[in-house]
Amino acid sequence: MTSPLIRPRTIEDLPACVDALATVHASDRYPVNWPADPGRWLTPSNLVAAWVVVNGADVLGHVGLSQPDAATLEPLLAQAIGMPAGPVGSLTRLFVTPPGRGHGHATRLLDVVAKKAADLGIPLVLDVSDDDHGAITLYERAGWQRVATTRAEWLNAAGENALLHHYVSPETMRKPAQSE
Repeated sequence: MTSPLIRPRTIEDLPACVDALATVHASDRYPVNWPADPGRWLTPSNLVAAWVVVNGADVLGHVGLSQPDAATLEPLLAQAIGMPAGPVGSLTRLFVTPPGRGHGHATRLLDVVAKKAADLGIPLVLDVSDDDHGAITLYERAGWQRVATTRAEWLNAAGENALLHHYVSPETMRKPAQSE
């Protein structure tokens, strides 16, 4: 039996990623609203890179690093990372299938994205719905700091504008202290 491996996602992985996402959606309702084109949802236009956890042909997890326009960041989030004039990294589309959970895959995926952001020299942020308690626990256990909470334009499962928590990575939070 092979050990799960984290590697860059390829175009050939997309069908298996969509299947894995469907499994996660069925069990956890992530994403809250199933996208019309899940392959495109997993590949937003500002995606820098994506990684998968695979065990043989099975995709057990996924994560992406996107680069949103710094001017569009939530103001309190931008303030927390020092109002960057340059690029910002955003952790996106993180999920682990139910059979892949409990093995540290999500933490390892977080580490891969943090390393890539550090290699690029960009601050790293994320946002997460208030409904996603497992993800919030993961991020906070990994040292991410919540810096703002806002209402999203999209609706949660209750039909209300989703409550989004905005986080900054531990590496990004340490940077200002190191430059003093």
